[in-house]
Amino acid sequence: MTSLHAHAGGDEALHRLEEAFYAKVLADPVLKPLFPEFRPHHVEHLTWFTAESFGGPDHFTRELGFDHIIRVHRHLEITEEQRQRFVALYLEAFDEADLPADEPFREAVRSHVEFGSQVALQNSHAKTDADLHPLREVPRWTWAGDSGG
Repeated sequence: MTSLHAHAGGDEALHRLEEAFYAKVLADPVLKPLFPEFRPHHVEHLTWFTAESFGGPDHFTRELGFDHIIRVHRHLEITEEQRQRFVALYLEAFDEADLPADEPFREAVRSHVEFGSQVALQNSHAKTDADLHPLREVPRWTWAGDSGG
């Protein structure tokens, strides 16, 4: 079966998605505290993460490493409202980014963002390393969800 990365249209298509999404979160009052300023490499890093998770190149792991994403989210104290808004804006961006609109693909993307936002929420409140979500590598997402890394 085709990877989610290939089905999406590869890095170029996922970059369009992440660019649309990042513009939304920067302008959103609920998410503004989590994204207080434009960071020039953020879209590229988001693209690397999603591409790798969807079966594409492992740029995120090689260039940044999963510890980077843990550090970025640690101590943000994300609220459930912010987590839900993040998911909603991601799906809006998905609908606007000219990616394949078939329901199985959209559901795979939705489940990926739901899962990732739950991990980020947990990690953002972790007081100790033991409180962190056990995930320590970019999840390998499939049409059926997380394949266990």
